[in-house]
Amino acid sequence: MEVQRVMKSEELVETLKVRLPSEHFEWRFDRKTDKVRLEHKLLKNGMDISLPEILAKYETKKETAIEEIVYTINETFSAMEKEQSEGFGENLTIYPVIRSTSFPEKTSIGHKFLTKSHTAETRIYYALDLGTTYRLIDESMLESIGQSETEIMESALFRVRSLPTSMKQDAVSDNIFYFVNNKDGYDASRILNSAFLKEMEGKIQGHMTVSVPHQDVLIIGDIRNDTGYDVLAQMTMHFFTTGAVPVTSLSFIYEDGELEPIFIMGKNRLARREGKKK
Repeated sequence: MEVQRVMKSEELVETLKVRLPSEHFEWRFDRKTDKVRLEHKLLKNGMDISLPEILAKYETKKETAIEEIVYTINETFSAMEKEQSEGFGENLTIYPVIRSTSFPEKTSIGHKFLTKSHTAETRIYYALDLGTTYRLIDESMLESIGQSETEIMESALFRVRSLPTSMKQDAVSDNIFYFVNNKDGYDASRILNSAFLKEMEGKIQGHMTVSVPHQDVLIIGDIRNDTGYDVLAQMTMHFFTTGAVPVTSLSFIYEDGELEPIFIMGKNRLARREGKKK
């Protein structure tokens, strides 16, 4: 039996250096935190890269995991270069994005991101769409954008409602799962489209669950038996561990416009909900 070789942090850093050759990049590897700081000398800006997350993806996705992080780094610096040379311009497109509550609330240089509370597991951030990538909005950008925090939040919520909600459907042991996966970077953001969730609630025969394991998928479940919850837990964990930007492996029960984490719900509460369904 062949033993699979495991990539180490040092090797990953060296691989990224080879894939991202630039005299303008300065790499600082911190073994204690297992992170690398990549600084662009001309832009006087940079990013912190958490190595364990990439290594975990490398175990299952191999070369694809490296390609994804290289692409993200290139696109991020390209966006920074464009911003520095051209500014933000007019007719800005801003969307809300969903992140875990453990996601940083400040940039690496201390500017607070524009955020809004969502659930105990998730928080809303706001992203300036740049075509192939986006930039999370922080307080230092507000003057250049020319909008107040309230205006940004309201316009972003309005815009997310215009995104398509086409879905794929799968059935497992009489439970129905709907997947929103448009690959536009804002699939998880559809969780903020209250009209869409309300429409789906009308189609659900069992318990309606909503999951955002990573930013590029929204899963709505029609859970009709106990097996459905087991399948949902396995499914969300799989998506959570393989997504480029993980959010949460926990799912939510949706009822009357409210989202409640499933892990705090006992059998007696599920029984009461079952009674309401009858």
